[in-house]
Amino acid sequence: MSTKLKKFTFSLAFLVVAACTAATTSPNAAQTPTTNTAATTSPNAAQTPTTNTAQTNLQAGSYLGNYSISDAVFGTQTAVTVSGDTRIIITNALPNHETGLFPNSGNPNSISAQSDRYEYPANPTHTGAATEVRVPGVAVNGVKFEPGTAETVTCATGETYRVEGLQDTFNLGMDLNNAHVQPTGAYHYHGLSDLLAEVHAYSGGDLVHVGFAADGHLIYISITNTYASSYQLLASLRTGNNCNVSLGGRQGPNTVVRGTVPNGTYTSDWEYLAGSGDLDECNGTFIEDHYLYLITNEFPYISRCLKGEFNESRPSGPNSEQVPRDQTGSTLSGPNLAVASAQLGVTETQLRGALGPPPPDIEAAASSLGVTADALRAALDRSR
Repeated sequence: MSTKLKKFTFSLAFLVVAACTAATTSPNAAQTPTTNTAATTSPNAAQTPTTNTAQTNLQAGSYLGNYSISDAVFGTQTAVTVSGDTRIIITNALPNHETGLFPNSGNPNSISAQSDRYEYPANPTHTGAATEVRVPGVAVNGVKFEPGTAETVTCATGETYRVEGLQDTFNLGMDLNNAHVQPTGAYHYHGLSDLLAEVHAYSGGDLVHVGFAADGHLIYISITNTYASSYQLLASLRTGNNCNVSLGGRQGPNTVVRGTVPNGTYTSDWEYLAGSGDLDECNGTFIEDHYLYLITNEFPYISRCLKGEFNESRPSGPNSEQVPRDQTGSTLSGPNLAVASAQLGVTETQLRGALGPPPPDIEAAASSLGVTADALRAALDRSR
């Protein structure tokens, strides 16, 4: 287990409880958070959520209806409106809690306000089929969950290992919230954040509602870590010779892979074993007849797949035209050139040079690399 992952504990002194109501909560509780000290928004109100400039008390509900968060200390501005079957989230994506220092030695970026809009189902449909997803959802404060990375270790013998965000081998600049910053200034969570749960806890219950999945199901944290992941470390040793680290635009030194023991550094170190824990392959389960996702201390930390109907699309807004990138600058939604080049048997520099500035001329690039256009397209698609 990574030393970056702390035991999940609560500091009751941190919670603002003066305006709380004494209520027992459940995953389908319909209480609504207060947005100021004078009024509470009704869960079914049709009005647009209002924001205020004072510190917001966030202890009174599970955010199922209309609500807003306006935090003068941290700059958070998030408004959520439920209209028919759609939950609309408009946010500047600034967290409403303390963060680490950015830039730092592993992350060269500074946190900045975004202008994001998400539309998720308000009445989710559970299909039971797991579908991979890059951004599985958004926290109730407007900060996105994005557990995967674009960092890789690629071997000359054909193996490619995806580096995990939460590990101790490579410094990706994670802070105390298991989060860091993309070049766009977007702060995002790779794992469990104690402060996110502390700020949004509103009772003595074990489950804390902390987010919305892209398929409309709710995302929770268990403060007692009651629900165990069903992923286990592989027992077989890793393979691969002459392996090179690609940290976005930076190339790292060769690293030894062959014969090393899976320890969680790479995504492929883990395998799903149905029934070995309480949660399914998407870190989800049914509680009180409601399907929901859990953020856990253990891999996969935050779900990498969803089991409801959803359309994964980038949030709209001024930043939406910028291709989402991880903290080192790697394109997350685009192809990983280190992976694609290994598949094609060329160097990453050769592939990058052949593609040139976007949009690439695939036919010309393939010709210069000595491969077919179909092979180039396939390698780029498989690397995403």
